[in-house]
Parts: sequence; C-alpha cells; structure tokens
Amino acid sequence: MWRRHRETASADDKTAREAIAPALLLMQAERLGVDETTLKHFAAVASGAISGDGYVSAAMGVVGLTSGEGAIALLWGTVFAAHGIKAEVRRARGAFDVVASGRDAVKLAGLYFLFGPPLLEGDERFISHKLAEAVRLGAEGLNVSWEGLRLTEKGHVATDLTISVGDAAVKYNVYLGENAIKLQFQSTDRGRVELAARLLRLAGVTVAVEKEGGKDVWYIRATTDRLAAGHKELRKALAEIVRKAAARGWIDAGKAESWLEKLEKGRVLMEGWPKYHVGLVEGALVVRYHSTNPGAIKREAQRFMDMGLEEGRHLTVKMPEGGRRGYVLVLKEGLAYAAFLSVYGKDEQQRRLAAEFIEYILQRAKEEGDDVYEKAKEIVKEGKARGILKLEGFEKEVEVDGRRHVVKIIGGSAEFDVGRSGKKLLRLKITAEVDGVKIEYTITYGRRGKLNKAMGFAVARADASGGREADAERLAAVIKALTGKEPRIRRMKNGTIIIECSRAHLDGFKRYAELADTIARWLEETGR
Repeated sequence: MWRRHRETASADDKTAREAIAPALLLMQAERLGVDETTLKHFAAVASGAISGDGYVSAAMGVVGLTSGEGAIALLWGTVFAAHGIKAEVRRARGAFDVVASGRDAVKLAGLYFLFGPPLLEGDERFISHKLAEAVRLGAEGLNVSWEGLRLTEKGHVATDLTISVGDAAVKYNVYLGENAIKLQFQSTDRGRVELAARLLRLAGVTVAVEKEGGKDVWYIRATTDRLAAGHKELRKALAEIVRKAAARGWIDAGKAESWLEKLEKGRVLMEGWPKYHVGLVEGALVVRYHSTNPGAIKREAQRFMDMGLEEGRHLTVKMPEGGRRGYVLVLKEGLAYAAFLSVYGKDEQQRRLAAEFIEYILQRAKEEGDDVYEKAKEIVKEGKARGILKLEGFEKEVEVDGRRHVVKIIGGSAEFDVGRSGKKLLRLKITAEVDGVKIEYTITYGRRGKLNKAMGFAVARADASGGREADAERLAAVIKALTGKEPRIRRMKNGTIIIECSRAHLDGFKRYAELADTIARWLEETGR
C-alpha cells in the first residue's frame, strides 16, 4: 500500500513539475503583456519542450509538442493562445499533441529558431534537425524592407535594411563599397547581435558573431557572395538598392551590373536541404544522401514520404550500421515522380515541397557538369509530361501508309499480369473508334533479351471488320495518334500480323493519366 501511495505521489509530482513552466509563462503574459522580452522567455521554454517530445515539419506546415497529460496539453494550448498562436489539442497514440499549423506554425517556428538554442552546424550527430525544419518553416514569415538610401560624408552609398519575423525585427546597415555590397550590424548588447545573426540566418545568410578587438562591441558582417546565397526576398531588396543607386549615378553601371548578376542568379544550395550527391554512374543519374546519423536518414526519408514518394518504389533507404554510413537513394522513378508532383500535386503544399526538391537537384546537377545537368533535366522533363493528357475524349487525325484515319479514344486502362515464364507483364487496354469502327485493343509489354528491353506486342484479329490488314492499320493509327510514333507491323508466314511497340511508344503512353502511374511502376519493378 505504501509503495502504491509512493508511486501515486511520484506521478503527481511529475505532473506538477510539467505544469510549472507553462503556468509561469501564462502568468507572465497576463501580468506583463506580450513584447519582445516575454516572447523570448516563451520561445526559450517552448523550444525546450518541442526539442524534447515535440516535432517540426516544414512539409506539413506544423509545429507541435506532446504531453502524456490532457490537462498539461490544454494548459500549453492556452499559453500558445496568450502569445498570439492558435493551437489545436489532439489525442494521439495514448498521449496529447498541441499542434500549431498554417501561419501560426510559421510564427512559432520563427520564435523557436530566433530565441531557442540553435545548433545547425558542426558534427552531424549533434545537429538539431528540428531546428533545421524550423528554419525552413519560419522563413515563410520573413519580411525584408529597406529605406533611407543616401550618400555618407565620405561619399559611400548607404541604406538601412530591416529583416523581421513576426514581432522580431532588426535594422542592418548596408553599404555599396568599392568592391562589394556590405551588410553589417554591431552593438554593445551581444544578445541583440545574436538575434541579428539568427534573423540573417533565417534569410539564408550564415554569419558569425565576433568581438571588435578589446572593445565591448560585437558585430556581424556579410558581403556580396554570401548575401547572394540568401533567400529571394533578401536578394530582391538588395537588387532594388543597387538599381536605385545606379539610376542616381552613385555607383558605376558596370559594377552595378556585376552585382545584379550575382543577386539574380540566386542560391546554389537551398536552405533546409543537406548536400546530396548528384552524378552519373554508367550513364544513369544517381541522387543520394549519406550520413552516419540515423536521425538524419530518417529525416530525409520522412521528407520524401511527406512529399508523396514511397520507399521501395521511389527511393531506397539504408540505415547506418556499425559506424558505417547509411543513405537515402532517390531512384530515377522517384525524381520523375517528384517532377510530376511539382506540377500536378494534390495541393499547394505538396507541389511546393516537390518543386523545391526539383530545383535543388537541378542546381546540384548543374554544379557537377553539363552531362549530369542534361540527364537530370531529361528525367524532370519526362516526369512533368506524365499524366498531362486524358485518354477519354482524345481525338486526332493521323496518316498510316499514306491513308488518313480519324481516331477517337473512348477509354483505357493499364494493369499487371504474369506470363507463362512467370515474368511480370504490362497490359495496356484501349477502347477506340477509328473511322467509325469501334474496337478494343490490348498491347502487352514484357522485358526481352540481355538488355532487358521493354517491348510491346498486339495481334491483329482476323474476325475484325475488313480482316487482319484493316485491323492492324487501325491499331497502328491509334498508337501513332497517342504516342506520335508509328509502330512496326510484322507480317508472319502463317498470316499472323503482329504490331510491335518499343520503349519510345511506352514513354508516349505515359503522358496519359489513366496509364502513367501503372506504367511507371512496371518499369521500376521490372528494371534491373
């Protein structure tokens, strides 16, 4: 009995300890109001809770923390609300989640990054990957503005540039020097300089806080190349400053053009993406991320799951073992599908995440050389072309063997089958009307030969209107109308007529929504 009483008391003590932090934050907000100081306290405590049992997902646009007690979760929800952040309390997996989403998640992520304990660089085993997600999410609330373009007493061009997220804002000095654009901030208040550095990091520019000689003054500085690696909003503001100064004749036109070229070229590496290897192996594109950190591998795999890719079909994941590196390998089909999702994803969030990945991979490919870049572009182009057309209602007039045919597609589908040898086959079934004759065709694809080529075949029917020859010509017209390529027609000695399709025809069929997904899966599952 005593033991049971002691266990109950211990549980009560634990609940009480968990309640202290949010309760004090709530009292602080009620008594002192919400300003930069109280927001700092709130963000520091909340970031600790999120870093512990919480989560941050830029892909899903959510930030949350988890509690085993419903009352504690509701208290945290009230604390969030007191600081201007709407959060939903949900029951999940035997616990309770306090979840901010949308603009509220962006605000909370920004506060988490700005006033929490950052750790984004160094040994990957100790990097805060939740914080990396917070950077990506918090940057959506970033605002950059400038004012006061002027000439200093020494004849230098200067202006004030402000970066803000929510209620946190810092005004930086920008100078257009003889050889570079220079941005700086300095203060005797080290905490203020740290905030300036974090805001600049949120804008995509990495800087270090340094002390000026023996003085009690701290500063940060960044010049043209580093600034050109920043987010679009920052680069746009700096470009406007350069153009205005050039228009007033305060800087040389050639110098302005050089700076603008750097700023408008954009970022080489996108914030939030670790460095992926992009290269060619025996002519095939390889997109791979390596790490000895299991958490980093899980994070990257989950990023692709959030995007809509599937393990096994679109990517291969190997966890680190025995100190050896693990990896996330994005297959060719995965890159093509991501390109497809960047245009035709189910919602804006999915399209945005996929588009970011495609942009990043193309940038990395460009860094690796023309051959790599061209291969990556080819896969992306093919992916974006998938599913853009519908079979149903498709009409086209084509010429086969000098004769014109009007093709109208009624419908179609694709499915897997197994041949006599046990190999997986792909059957494309198309219902069409050619020159007023309604017909149903099945084109069967399989893998052939040492090179594992994808080849498709259909047999003309003797009982069709006009016989085998007419049936073969009508099917050839259907295939040409849909793929843009005329198939090969083989006439056997026994009278059989075979219509033969190649991989190029299959790529043409992939443009149709009813066929694209199944074709892609078959190619992936039967490829070597």
